[in-house]
Amino acid sequence: MNVFTFFFSALCFCILTEATKSPRGFSIDLIHHDSPQSPFYNPSMTPYELIKNAALRSISRSNRVSLYSNESIMIPNSGDYLMRIYIGSPPLERLAIADTGSDLIWVQCSPCENCFPQDTPLFEPNKSSTFNVVSCASQPCTLLPELQHECGYSGQCLYFYQYGDKSFTAGVLGVESISFGDSNDGNINMTFPKSIFGCGVYNKFTFETSNKATGLVGLGAGPLSLVSQLGDEIGHKFSYCLVPFSETTNSKLKFGSEATISGNGVVSTPLILKPSSPAFYYLNLEGITIGQKMVQTGQTDGNIIIDSGTTLTYLETFFYNEFVSSVKEVIGVEAMQEELIPSPFEYCFRGGANINFPDFVFHFTGADVALSHGNMFLKVDEDNMFCLAVVPAHGIYIFGNLAQVNFQVEYDIEGKKVSFAPTDCTQN
Repeated sequence: MNVFTFFFSALCFCILTEATKSPRGFSIDLIHHDSPQSPFYNPSMTPYELIKNAALRSISRSNRVSLYSNESIMIPNSGDYLMRIYIGSPPLERLAIADTGSDLIWVQCSPCENCFPQDTPLFEPNKSSTFNVVSCASQPCTLLPELQHECGYSGQCLYFYQYGDKSFTAGVLGVESISFGDSNDGNINMTFPKSIFGCGVYNKFTFETSNKATGLVGLGAGPLSLVSQLGDEIGHKFSYCLVPFSETTNSKLKFGSEATISGNGVVSTPLILKPSSPAFYYLNLEGITIGQKMVQTGQTDGNIIIDSGTTLTYLETFFYNEFVSSVKEVIGVEAMQEELIPSPFEYCFRGGANINFPDFVFHFTGADVALSHGNMFLKVDEDNMFCLAVVPAHGIYIFGNLAQVNFQVEYDIEGKKVSFAPTDCTQN
């Protein structure tokens, strides 16, 4: 890391402004990777091709979670969801990957030794009146894992994050004003003057970024995530409501008082945080009901990650086999031959309006979450091929984002619970 130290000698470090008020709540857009509002959108691709690409991103992410579940970070595979932030004074708009599986906020900065291409200029800390460096003796620096930070020659905190696919970011840890606003009109409506972030001067993404995404916003449970940093100011709460992939409206990410859900139909389950993988949000899945039959996991210690960055849902292989056998029994339609099934799906069939889709209920501890067949199956071609959006994993379970579509999902970090409420997210 000392190789990066000389890049920071020219930075100007100024006094931070103070927050003028504590926000009660705010919301921002979450832009799906494959929506027309996304810079990744490819209008030449059919809806079915977009679905298959999302599934392929999902399987890659799942493998990395399994391999790196003892680490605090994983790569979000070019991001199932993106968000706009405004950084510095004067504020500069940046499009960043929103990731519930990691905990660092970072953007590419100048002077840069090695950066991936981006359409906008690099963030220049010496041109922002509110930038300051974090010293290696300060608390934020000590919150970084031991092997992921060190002191520079001038006493600044240098960080290094390597993700599961060998993507990485390295640079100086800084303090800066980060703002949020309406992505339609660019108006800033919420500013946090003392946000800790990584000013990356040596970065590599192994996936295609379309030159638009310039960094990452960690929304995980780790101490340096956006959610953890806002803490008391947002009541340690955030929520999202994910619209179906076919919709042209954006999903919403809400913080503070706007994140709270209530009323009929709300169910809650304990949120479990594990020191061995501090960025992840764990729930305990006791079993799944398919039609009239329930299969049980037999586990009670937090066996599934809830993740907005993974399209599919992943179940441990033995449990998956029991689950899919019950699904096949209820569907009653011959499964397609393995060689005809598109990757990464495991169970597909062809059928029309006469398909008997079963009801599904995911039984989390204290919360029964009823899912529609739209949460569980994807139509992947024009000839009515349906594929189960649940696949086997060789490690940890993941409750993916398709299963969460049209639910408002609230994370109450202080109250240690996650709540679900069925919602038409296009109206939320």
